[in-house]
Amino acid sequence: MLSSTFPYPPIQGKTQMRTFSLLKYLNQRHDLTLVTQFPEQVIEDDINNFKQQIKKCIIFPSVNCEASSLGFLEKAKQLGVFFQQGTPPRFLSHYSIKIQKCLDQAIDSGEFDLLTCEGSNNEIYVRPQWREKLPTLINIHRSVWGACKYQIKTQITESGLRNQINLPLLRRYEKQYCGKFLSVVTTSKTEQKLLKDLKIETPVALIPNGLDLIGFPKRTVNQGGQRIVFIGAMDKPRNVDAARFFSLEVFPKLKKRYPEATLELVGASPVPEVEELGQISGITVTGYVHSVVEYLHWTTVCVIPIRQSTGIKIRSLQVLATGTPLVASDYALEGLPIDGTGVPLSAMRANEIDEYVYAIGRLFEQPKLREKLSINGRALIEQEYTWERIGERYERLLIHLTS
Repeated sequence: MLSSTFPYPPIQGKTQMRTFSLLKYLNQRHDLTLVTQFPEQVIEDDINNFKQQIKKCIIFPSVNCEASSLGFLEKAKQLGVFFQQGTPPRFLSHYSIKIQKCLDQAIDSGEFDLLTCEGSNNEIYVRPQWREKLPTLINIHRSVWGACKYQIKTQITESGLRNQINLPLLRRYEKQYCGKFLSVVTTSKTEQKLLKDLKIETPVALIPNGLDLIGFPKRTVNQGGQRIVFIGAMDKPRNVDAARFFSLEVFPKLKKRYPEATLELVGASPVPEVEELGQISGITVTGYVHSVVEYLHWTTVCVIPIRQSTGIKIRSLQVLATGTPLVASDYALEGLPIDGTGVPLSAMRANEIDEYVYAIGRLFEQPKLREKLSINGRALIEQEYTWERIGERYERLLIHLTS
């Protein structure tokens, strides 16, 4: 397993969480070697704790060249290299010759039966001819072409012109590197379709992210009342948009019908646009809290009213795992089988203002509906979305490639 991003601690981000969870599962069942790099800010305790869990790992020094520190001419030169060679500058700037030599020697000597790349930033080390020597798989945590398309569509960055220039280059790049592998894995249906649209010959499998249930126990009380909570990092554009949409457009209508209703916006680093929502009667902006589980256990309803994003949301999995009744948008519920013919109702969908008011009102008034969602939501996560289940799916694919 190749991961130039050091995968520990797994709470630092989705990349670390996914890589470490799959690594931990496979390491219990196979002779596995991890090739990785030290994090840019080394914490000795993290290194030691990781090595106690994953004995067989080769850790190289980090290579860091911050693109943000480059001047205009240097950036223009990098763009020229991107045009010619096809690899994004940010990947080239972290390329390690030592890792390349280590892998070249190991592959040439037939040391491994299979090679996985955890994240597209690791494809730079994989030589096309290796497909003839052993199965190679890339686990794309996030499509670089897809991410650029999403930024252009939502205009969430100020780099509009640069993204427009990069988009066809990233499309070419993603198609080229996917062709080096025997199998491609992605985490969402949206990105699976996106990659298939590239017309690559390599099959694209869907294996979503999972959840560690230990940190998200099911609540034991069916909470009544009229308490609503929205949890998320309150400096992320999609969460800021969701918080303002719900607070300014949905909550006032709810308040007219249910005067005792309250809304808590729970999450670290609230930007001023979120902070000011706390001045509205009934709304509290908490900032960072030690335990989001505590808020989920004691609220009546959790809402995830995001209006932009792709893929299964970790927060949606966490809410369902705790058995908290959930009302969420199609974006928040993407890829999750929560309703439909023959599917147990596990959450309620809402996208328009009146849909939120209706769904939340039903949950305020109907304890049996809250209990139904609580039981079905927890069961869905236990059956389909624990890291044990996701690890099994990943393992089956790897075994199939080697058979």
